[in-house]
Amino acid sequence: MTRSRTTKSIKNGKFAFIYYFVSLLLGFISRKVFLDYLGIEVLGLNQTAQNLLGFLNLAELGIGSAIAFTLYKPLAANDQQSINEIVTVQGWLYRRIAVFIVAAAIVLMCFFPIIFDSSGLPLWYAFTSFGVFLYSSLLTYFINFKQILLSASQNEYLITKHYHFVNLVKSVIQILAIMYLPLPYVSWLVLHVVFSTIASWNLNRAIFNEFPNLKIDMGIGKSLVKKYSIIITKVKQLFFHAIGGFVMTQSSFIIIYAFANLTMVGIYANYMLIANSLRMLFNAVFSGVTAGVGNLVAEGDKKKMLSVFEELFTSRFLIITTFLYCFLLLSNSFMVIWIGDQYILDTQTLRVIVLTTYIILSRTTVDAFIFATGLFQDIWAPIVEAVLNIGFSVLLGFYFGIIGILSGVLISQIVIIFLWKPYFLFKKGLNVSLWFYIRLYAKHLVVFAICYTVSELVFGYLTLPETSYLSWALSATLHFLLFGCLCYILLFFITPGMRQFTERIKSVIYLKLRQ
Repeated sequence: MTRSRTTKSIKNGKFAFIYYFVSLLLGFISRKVFLDYLGIEVLGLNQTAQNLLGFLNLAELGIGSAIAFTLYKPLAANDQQSINEIVTVQGWLYRRIAVFIVAAAIVLMCFFPIIFDSSGLPLWYAFTSFGVFLYSSLLTYFINFKQILLSASQNEYLITKHYHFVNLVKSVIQILAIMYLPLPYVSWLVLHVVFSTIASWNLNRAIFNEFPNLKIDMGIGKSLVKKYSIIITKVKQLFFHAIGGFVMTQSSFIIIYAFANLTMVGIYANYMLIANSLRMLFNAVFSGVTAGVGNLVAEGDKKKMLSVFEELFTSRFLIITTFLYCFLLLSNSFMVIWIGDQYILDTQTLRVIVLTTYIILSRTTVDAFIFATGLFQDIWAPIVEAVLNIGFSVLLGFYFGIIGILSGVLISQIVIIFLWKPYFLFKKGLNVSLWFYIRLYAKHLVVFAICYTVSELVFGYLTLPETSYLSWALSATLHFLLFGCLCYILLFFITPGMRQFTERIKSVIYLKLRQ
């Protein structure tokens, strides 16, 4: 990556990193307040309503990803006319999708009396919750869609600064509303609407400040669709991938509700809060890299691409495995301290969640290069993934409960994400022998096995109390440092990718100190 790409990635990461830690803190406080004042059933209903809306958002068809792919070259060439036309196409398509989503939402709400019959909550909770989330979603289709320009140009820090930080303020005020206002959940929903509107206005102001020559004419959108037919081609391919993505991230909540109840949905959601927080951290560290990879692939230097691939894979492996090691060993004790032992999952279920989270996080290096090369034609893959996911989740869930449901997700991830996607990238995208990837992965798995074994031996003799936030934080720090430092040292000597990543970090620090 060139210095400009690295500099932009660092700037994006810095803003996202700050947002991550504040959001993480507020997320745990908000969840605790939600449980204490509103109950686990309301939390479960809230989560289920969001998942149902996620199903409708499949109508987005992957247009955003197709637009980002199409924008890389015009942005690099500063071709303002093409930029305006491509974003116009996105807006024209999004408006039609929004109309479809509204119509589908009205139909879906007709079935709410059946869907939420056993929830034990007044039916208006379901209708108002879903309506509020629907409103926020529609803002994306009518107003916020232009933010794709900031992502594709590696200016994601502006999204964080002008949109996400407003949502942090929203979270603080929502927490206070739940604690002190007479209609806590109604107040929470009203504030969600108000601040979603403010955040959208603020984001669009930032977009037009960054792209003052941006002009969108919906009247010519239909004619431009023909000119940029590549977008429709990629959208058709990405639609199937969107289905796979939805099934992977959202279907578990719905299936758990079908086999269990809103309480179990809420318990699972608590663990997913931690898992999603790790994903936020991961995105914070590597924010903006995908757009940089897109520019790198456009240059066509295969040797440089493989070098960057190894660097990204190695650095991400270090971060992912270190945090997930701590997640596996420390999350249940944290749950007991945070919200009580009545909300913990058994160890085997937790292991399945950790393995699934690992595959979701570790796939991002391969995905970045797949998106950069526009490799979306394997439309059968997400279909198989969805079938395996739902099929095994329902089958195993019937016999084994929640661990069976989550195992169904894991099986589909192993077959498609862990095995197929790397093969597809190296065979069709990079045109490089898969043995490059297999050897790379094997080295990292050996390093992980050594680190895990040594860490378990050390902490087998060192008993640490985890009965308060302070003692838990001390234990987490020691686990993190031992595993992380050992993993870094081994990777540094075994893989050139870690040495390259270290040199890149050193050069960035040196440049910062000289400024």
